[in-house]
Amino acid sequence: MAKYILEGAGNINWMAIFALITFMTIFVLSALMAFRKNNPVIKRMENLPLDDDA
Repeated sequence: MAKYILEGAGNINWMAIFALITFMTIFVLSALMAFRKNNPVIKRMENLPLDDDA
């Protein structure tokens, strides 16, 4: 059934463009959220390799 739907769609370049735009949007939003996050848990975790406590 999917084969017939894709054959009837004609030129399906819009699917590739939609997928690219969706991926880029999610990637940029997740990168912004990661760089804006500044809480004590991240500070503690970034210092863990330097701690001498066993």
